[in-house]
Parts: sequence; structure tokens; C-alpha cells
Amino acid sequence: MKAISYRSYGGPEVLAYGEVRDPKVAPDAVLVKVRAASVNPVDWKCRDGHLDAILDPVFPVIPGWDVSGVVVQPGVSVTEFATGDEVIGYVREDFLSRGTFAEYVAAPVRTLARKPRNLSFEEAAGLPLAGLTALQVLTRALEVGEGDVVLVHAAAGGVGSVAVQLARHLGARVIGTASERNHDYVRELGGEPVSHGDGLAERVRALAPEGVDAAFDTVGGETLRVSAELLAPGGRLASVADGAVLGLGGRYCFVRPDATDLARLSDLAEQDVLTVHVAKTFPLEEAAAAHELSARGRTRGKIVVTVPWGDGDG
Repeated sequence: MKAISYRSYGGPEVLAYGEVRDPKVAPDAVLVKVRAASVNPVDWKCRDGHLDAILDPVFPVIPGWDVSGVVVQPGVSVTEFATGDEVIGYVREDFLSRGTFAEYVAAPVRTLARKPRNLSFEEAAGLPLAGLTALQVLTRALEVGEGDVVLVHAAAGGVGSVAVQLARHLGARVIGTASERNHDYVRELGGEPVSHGDGLAERVRALAPEGVDAAFDTVGGETLRVSAELLAPGGRLASVADGAVLGLGGRYCFVRPDATDLARLSDLAEQDVLTVHVAKTFPLEEAAAAHELSARGRTRGKIVVTVPWGDGDG
């Protein structure tokens, strides 16, 4: 099959498009014909070698953990999905090797859910990692509920935009940091936008003088430190970007595959509680350009790579 892969750590130039071995389908997995896969910052951080301390690479590595596509072969013990089912998945293993930037991916059923019927394949591909991150942080680490005031950083980004919508669904008031050009977008999501950077604490305090009940950090560094200062008494803090959160009494979160959580997100998308904004799409062979755009860190919503679907496929 055709795929994007890299044989050593490095910049976007190490990504190559070409033939790789076909995936084997385990008894509890299904073979998915990939329609789209979204780009997440973790993809190019893995490619750069930044996660080498926690994830072993088995080269060549096919990047990508998000996928939307169609089941073309269920494993022999699979009853959850059948040939022709449209699915989404957060297909992450505990090592780097067999990702989703490919024509096909063998995905364990524990990583999959049915694709929301009202989302395109491109939109659906942007939901798994971002949605699971937002859901698991808000409901488990921060325990957000009715009446809470929640601070969400990078509220126009992939994770942040879903977090704003989910927090509102949970009954919270949401303050979201974003560049000024994205303030209207944050309002559309249901948040109250504030600009990030110098003076952030003062701007948030103007909206929430008594502090915030929960802060969701996706940036780290100074943003994390300021977030801790903005907490109301008993406030909760979580980060997906900076382990220093532990020293501030908060939680560090690394998203986990969870079929039940993913099905919940799919249901919420079908109920129009969640939307996914696709900022730009790239064909699979241009994945390097997609990585470069993601690394600039200024994207509204999601960047997605698409895989050709011929009449004879599947």
C-alpha cells in the first residue's frame, strides 16, 4: 500500500511517500480503508524525536493517530463492526510504527467508534484525538460541571475548540484565550474570548474577578503559571503540554484510546453539540506541508490529509 513514512527522526524532509508493507489484521482488529487522517502537534513532535524518552520507534514509522474511513475486513473475532461500516478512530499504540497516514490501517476495535453521520470524512478525522483529549481532561481531571467557570487556552485550536463546546455542554461558563483574529470564532463556539500574551491575568480577572474554577492548559510555560494564579479557592488545573503542572498541584494528562468515550463524542456530533472546523486539507503525498503548517501553531481548528478513494477500492 501507499503511505507516508520516515526512517529516522528529523524535520518534514524525512517524510517520504511510497510503498510500505500491507498491515496484518489481528483477531480483535479491523482493516480500515483510510479516507482522511488529521494532523496533531504530537505527530511532528514524534517525528522530531521529542517523545523518544517515552515511545520507542520501530522504523520505518508511519505517522498519524487520527483516522476516518471504511471497514473493509473485520478480524475473525470482531462482532462490533462489519464490512462497509464507516468509522473513526484514535489508533495509538505504545510505540511508533503503524500510523494512519496510509491507504489502510489495521485498527483494534478498542480504538474505534462509528463515524458521525452528519460529518464529512474530513471533519470526522479531526474529532478523535482532539475530542478525547478535551473530554477526558474536562470530565476526569477537572470534573467540570454546571455553573463552573472554565479557562481554556488556545480555544480556537483543535483541542481547545472542542473543549469550549464540551464545557458549555457540561453547563460551564467558558473563557477562552485566542488571537484577536479568532475571537469571533471563539464566540461562535460559546466562549468568551480574551487575547493571550502579556496582561492575560488582568484580562481574565476582568471577566472572572473571583477566579476560575478550572483551567485547561494546552500551551505550557508562562501560560501554565498564570493559569495557576487565576484559580479560585479549590480550583482545578490540568495540562496536556507541560509536566510542571504537577508541581503546581494540577494534573498532567495524556489522551488514552477509549471506544466508549469516542462513541460519546460521535453521538454529541450527531446531536450538533460538537462541530469540527477543518482549516485546510492536503493530499496524502503532501503530508510534509501539512506538518509544517501544524508546527506554526496558528491554525484555527484542524489540518487534515486525505487519501484517494477510487471506484474499485474496498
